[in-house]
Amino acid sequence: MNRILVTGGAGFVGSFLCDALISRGASVVCLDNFHTGCHENIAHLLGHPRFRLVSGDVERPLDWLGQIDCIYHLACPASPRHYQADPVRTMRTCVLGAINALDLARRHGARILLASTSEIYGNPLCHPQREDYLGNVNCFGPRACYDEGKRAAETLFHDYHRMYGVDIRVARIFNTYGPRMAEDDGRVVSNFIVQALRGQPITIYGDGLQTRCFCFATDLAEGLVRLMMHPGELPQPVNLGNPAEFTMRELAQKIIRIVGRDAIIDFHDLPQDDPTRRRPDITLAQETLGWQPQVALEDGLTRTAAYFSAALAAQELHLPIAV
Repeated sequence: MNRILVTGGAGFVGSFLCDALISRGASVVCLDNFHTGCHENIAHLLGHPRFRLVSGDVERPLDWLGQIDCIYHLACPASPRHYQADPVRTMRTCVLGAINALDLARRHGARILLASTSEIYGNPLCHPQREDYLGNVNCFGPRACYDEGKRAAETLFHDYHRMYGVDIRVARIFNTYGPRMAEDDGRVVSNFIVQALRGQPITIYGDGLQTRCFCFATDLAEGLVRLMMHPGELPQPVNLGNPAEFTMRELAQKIIRIVGRDAIIDFHDLPQDDPTRRRPDITLAQETLGWQPQVALEDGLTRTAAYFSAALAAQELHLPIAV
């Protein structure tokens, strides 16, 4: 599996995956339309002899890419602010992107991995969430374009496996954070850090007692690679995330302490369909892949805060951002 396609490879998670694959000796084709991806995320790879950046959109057929040995299909807006900005396009990306990536895998006999999401589980009624939990979802709400789009993509992956024998992997990714996040993507870690660095109130939605679990980007990239390289058939979904659970209040206090600036907390109404608790059961990943997160939240937040501090300083001086 030496020639690898990463769709959405210039995105936050995609760029860390490209790093992990290059470090293992793979030749990587990074496909991105830069709708939410960023050139700065992969700028350090552009001169590498085993890295190729291609501008393209997964909503269109991918048969022009040449021989591919395996495909990591990540292309899709992943933050609520981005995927809700154009919900029809988000659904098109999820469905057409999955079909085009699967058709490419079928033509080349390539193994293919879908970057699915914990949003599959909706606002869960069981805790923690196992892969066999079918979810509690709202197919009409403001988050449905992404939630249902990823559910449709999972359906397509399993149907291509059943009908055509395509070798598939499905990763259900829980909250991920780290350097290279966009400061305006609306995700809680980037929101809190940027607000704290700017001396602004920390915005918490609801009472702040809702929980999330946070996986550092390098840990997730390692999990994705292990899932792809697992030697046997593994068509069932696999949760990838950090099972350590924190309330939004706890997260805010940690970030305030790390940034070292006093901040007040500003409470707002909880958005519709925002899950109140979310935590992955990663037993399958531990037992099958030998994978579990290594980066503690304090360490990851410190590294992420340092990135945003440098990024905001570079903006003021009109300098390129170091990643």
